[in-house]
Amino acid sequence: MNASNFDLRLYLSRIGFAGTLSADLGTLRALMRRQLFSVPFENLDVQAGKVVSLVPEEIFSKIVVRRRGGYCYEVNGIFAMALAAVGIPCRFVAARPMTYTVRRPKTHMAIVAEVDGEYWLCDLGFGSYGIREPVNLAWVGRKLGQDCDTFRLVRASEEEYLLQSMADEAWKNLYEFNLIPQEWIDFEPANFMNSTHPDSIFVRNLMVVLQHETGKAVLTGHLFREVAEGHVSEREVSPEELPDLLAERFGLEP
Repeated sequence: MNASNFDLRLYLSRIGFAGTLSADLGTLRALMRRQLFSVPFENLDVQAGKVVSLVPEEIFSKIVVRRRGGYCYEVNGIFAMALAAVGIPCRFVAARPMTYTVRRPKTHMAIVAEVDGEYWLCDLGFGSYGIREPVNLAWVGRKLGQDCDTFRLVRASEEEYLLQSMADEAWKNLYEFNLIPQEWIDFEPANFMNSTHPDSIFVRNLMVVLQHETGKAVLTGHLFREVAEGHVSEREVSPEELPDLLAERFGLEP
């Protein structure tokens, strides 16, 4: 799972983590939140006509050395590398996005980590809808407040979990998954589809999301939306403004 060039010290510097590391829940939660608040979810490479690389060494170079972000395979991939370096066991799992009007294949990558015999869903790559800290798989049916967002985990079947979020006073399905471990190669077909298919949301629209402690900054196409403490503001961004916005609000150089 780790890249041969992975450097934990450089990763911690990239996400601004200065705490003590242990293979415990506190470290798992702190690392997830620090990465969410510093590494954006973004699809600039796809928008530039590139196929996203799933080579771990290239993901490390992109996110840590070049200080970019990425979409689910990249941001969850680098997080899994960090967990392995810290000594927290984890696995990739394949998830079926449920935010579409039609049934979709399991194209999303999430992570299940193990701490003290308990399993925790971690996900840093579901864009503006994602969880903001680990969710215990034993918390089925529990209403989970995370900063300004609310989630819950239910059972879709005996084998499948379903993650939901609260929106407009109703539960919205996000994705379902099971605990079958996946490898990098298992996501290659989905990654190619997401990078190249004309109907892919990543091909059709620029998407950049950076979480922060009281909300999130979201760029979709040329619409910039800021959520802070439950308040939402939005505005159109001209092509001329876009490079400065990416640099100033998301720390990205196109």
